[in-house]
Amino acid sequence: MEKKQLGNTALYVYPITFGGNVFGWTIDEKQSFEILDAFTGAGFNFIDTADMYSRWAQGNSGGESETIIGNWIKKNRNRDKVIIATKVGNDMGNGKKGLKKKYILQAAEDSLKRLQTDYIDLYQTHFDDETTPIEETLEAYRQLIQEGKVRHIGASNLTPERLKESLQVAFETGLPPYETFQPHYNLYEREKFENGLEPICLGNNLGVLNYFSLASGFLTGKYRSGADLNKSQRGGGVAKYLDERGFKILAALDEVAQQLNTTPATVALAWLIHRPSVTAPIVSATSLEQLESIIEAPGLEITAHEIELLTQESAW
Repeated sequence: MEKKQLGNTALYVYPITFGGNVFGWTIDEKQSFEILDAFTGAGFNFIDTADMYSRWAQGNSGGESETIIGNWIKKNRNRDKVIIATKVGNDMGNGKKGLKKKYILQAAEDSLKRLQTDYIDLYQTHFDDETTPIEETLEAYRQLIQEGKVRHIGASNLTPERLKESLQVAFETGLPPYETFQPHYNLYEREKFENGLEPICLGNNLGVLNYFSLASGFLTGKYRSGADLNKSQRGGGVAKYLDERGFKILAALDEVAQQLNTTPATVALAWLIHRPSVTAPIVSATSLEQLESIIEAPGLEITAHEIELLTQESAW
């Protein structure tokens, strides 16, 4: 397993990013520690989270995921061994959201405190804020970089037009540019990324860290009918994939998985890893069994023919 350079940054990551949205939501701190220990024990080094994870869970207020990661880093004393990405801009409640300079500077301090670290490797715009000038947002990031609190910046969930505009503003002003991008992208959800965002990412050598890599679990093959939707808390979001195209994709995953003696999840991730634009798909696990399918993906000996079959059967 080889590391990949994350865009033009000084960061080199193994080709799977662990998504920290499950920490403090579907798994508690003890379970989170077990998963993180196993993930890094298998050689991986990249963990992605956000300040608002997992505010949506009952009794949470946001920051739970960062807090768990911070406690894990403190316990293991391994800050120099892992690359930590987090995000800013999503709604934290009480008016705390957006991309104004004052708010970003305060939110970064809050994230650093929860993560129990002096620096964030990759700090990302979580959602766009069209009420704030791009220059103001990038100026906040420049200050954080100059202070040594942030190493690199990235973005998530921008439209192609806003991503291009942000890159252009950075070029014209000398402010730091986004060096990574997080799109919603997987074997089923292809059109939005491939039809507008992917050419921008490739043209600017942005590191791509796609989220929902397994389509909320649909691409694991766990959900094959409406009766399966109550298998997990994410089941409700999978119903939209239970259509003719979805079943076609599952059939192709089953075929390749059988040929390679592996799981559909491993095959779906391997397809992403072999996309020219993708650096390290973001994927979560809530058990060591699920994690096994994830960590096998980079080493899967999948052929060009099998990749093409998946590409054709999932065509949009």
